Amino acid sequence: MSVRYAPRGSMRIEIETSLSEQTLADVRAGMRRYTESRVPWDEYTDLALVARAGDGTVIAAALGETGRGWLHVSVVWVDEQARRQQLGTRLMNAMESEAIRRGCHSAYLDTFSYQARPFYEKLGYEVFGTLDDYPAGHQRFYMRKRLSKT
Repeated sequence: MSVRYAPRGSMRIEIETSLSEQTLADVRAGMRRYTESRVPWDEYTDLALVARAGDGTVIAAALGETGRGWLHVSVVWVDEQARRQQLGTRLMNAMESEAIRRGCHSAYLDTFSYQARPFYEKLGYEVFGTLDDYPAGHQRFYMRKRLSKT
C-alpha cells in the first residue's frame, strides 16, 4: 500500500481524544512496517498472575508482557489487607519464572518514589533512569534486572 501525502500547506494536525479502530490499525501497521525494516517483528504475549481469596475475591495481581527477550512488568498490586504475606514477592518470582520459560533474559518496570522501589530492589532490580518531579515533588524510577535460569 502506498501512501500519498497532501502538499505541506493542506496538511493538518488534530487532537483526537478517541481514536477509531481504523486509525489505531493504521498507526500500528505503520510502526510494524518501520520496525520490520530494521529488526524481526516479535509479538508480545500478555502475562497475568492473580491471587484470589477463598471466596474468589482478587487480593493481588501482577500484570505484564513478554517479548524480544524481555519481561515488562506493568502492574503489581496487593490489597492492603493482604500485605505482609509475601504475596508480591511470590507473584514477582512466578512472573520471572514464567518469563524465563518463555525465553526472557531480563525484566524491566517503573515505579514511583511513593510506591515500591525498595521492594523491587530487594528482588534484585536496579534503577537505570529517573524522572524528577513526575509527579511534582516525586520521582519515577525505571528499573531492570537480569533474569537467571537458576
